[in-house]
Amino acid sequence: MASAYLSIGSNIDRERNIALALRKLRQRYGELKLSSIYESEPVGFKGENFYNLAVGLESLDSPAELVKVFRAIENESGRSRERPKFGPRTLDIDLLLYDHMVCVQDGLELPREEIIRYAFVLRPLAEIAGELRHPTVGKTIAELWWEFDDSGQRTRKLGDQVLQTTAVARYSAGRSGGARGSE
Repeated sequence: MASAYLSIGSNIDRERNIALALRKLRQRYGELKLSSIYESEPVGFKGENFYNLAVGLESLDSPAELVKVFRAIENESGRSRERPKFGPRTLDIDLLLYDHMVCVQDGLELPREEIIRYAFVLRPLAEIAGELRHPTVGKTIAELWWEFDDSGQRTRKLGDQVLQTTAVARYSAGRSGGARGSE
């Protein structure tokens, strides 16, 4: 079994689409390791804020098979691939890490560069996989988050009282404590 970590984001019907993704992932892969849910402003365009989280799972699927499953879930949410790269999304599921694999082939990049570029990816990942060492940078994910300058990319951890009123809360039980954060 391989350990895979992914990033999930949505800024259109956020609660419904995040809940859909988690339900479909749980049906296929079983137990999931979930970060808290964070709200962040869009990067590269103006629009509604995103909900983002990181998910860890164990799978026998290859990275390419995982991405195929993720695309099917995105499509089920109504994701349009006709929109610009930086634009509103019903659902975005990106494979970040797959064990210690390093590769760039057929549109798949591991580890995904967004890990070290965006607070909305790194912060939730540090919460659930802080002890993991980034395969190319050599630092732990927690160290990368600690050193990250998030002054231009603020993320806000959604409190449990907020989550209890959304469909997302049903799928967030059992998430672990976090690393440093900017509230």
